[in-house]
Amino acid sequence: MHKAGFVNIVGNPNVGKSTLMNQLVGEKLSIATFKAQTTRHRIMGIVNTDDTQIVFSDTPGVLKPNYKMQEMMLQFSESALADADTLLYVTDVVEDPEKNMEFLEKVRTMTIPVIVLINKIDELATTDAPKKGAPNPTQRLGALVEKWSKLLPNAEILPISAKNKFGIDMLMKRIRELLPESPAYFDKDQLTDKPAKFFVSEIIREKILRYYDKEIPYSVEVVVERFKEDDTHIRINAVIYVERDSQKGIIIGHQGVALKKVSTEARKSLEKFFDKKIFLEIFVKVDKDWRNSDRELTHFGYNPQ
Repeated sequence: MHKAGFVNIVGNPNVGKSTLMNQLVGEKLSIATFKAQTTRHRIMGIVNTDDTQIVFSDTPGVLKPNYKMQEMMLQFSESALADADTLLYVTDVVEDPEKNMEFLEKVRTMTIPVIVLINKIDELATTDAPKKGAPNPTQRLGALVEKWSKLLPNAEILPISAKNKFGIDMLMKRIRELLPESPAYFDKDQLTDKPAKFFVSEIIREKILRYYDKEIPYSVEVVVERFKEDDTHIRINAVIYVERDSQKGIIIGHQGVALKKVSTEARKSLEKFFDKKIFLEIFVKVDKDWRNSDRELTHFGYNPQ
């Protein structure tokens, strides 16, 4: 008997979906930073054993869109509700459980297994000492479990810490139990549905998220224009697109120092990711208001299939 299925990860921004995805797959496929809205696409990660295949999907955080790119990001999240065999709804110990009730209502009506993951439970024990008579961490967690039991009465609830791998083995065990009988959907040696170029652009974008502040990381798109690989080397040309000339100046920095830092750190991560010597050139171009352009968003791969 062989079991296989799609296990899709959804939830609001910054609750740890990408960290969870990387822990479940055992590889860093999704950007995971302290900033919200780091994931823009639906990214599959595939876990294979002899008798199982689990196809995980990381999705963008659910939010009310302010521009067309965010509308398309929301479509990626909603598409994950349509084709899941099991749904992982990720929350954490600080967010309002009733945030984005419209999306939550769609989850409530689903007939497939839903597991609510209360992430970051390690933070319950690291907050400031509570005032006398205030709930302790165990009581606070119990209140959250009770709240989620009322919001999603048909769901299973599991407290976890994705960062510290607490509860991950138990979650994987439960996912395997829930998998339907099915042949594999992908080749058993396949790790993801994304091409190598996608991960190059994501690694560069991760460095921008880490080293630039305010609106800059959210106004940026990265496109790989050249990816030439041989047995020992990969030569890559990439373009960072921004929306305004002033943003281009910030990305490059005084005498090119800022862009050089991004290029150096991206090259190091790419060499680790591909286990090859990387030659990387990065250019910066202005593409005005690309986040609201249907044509550009399609070109950048935001139209859900």
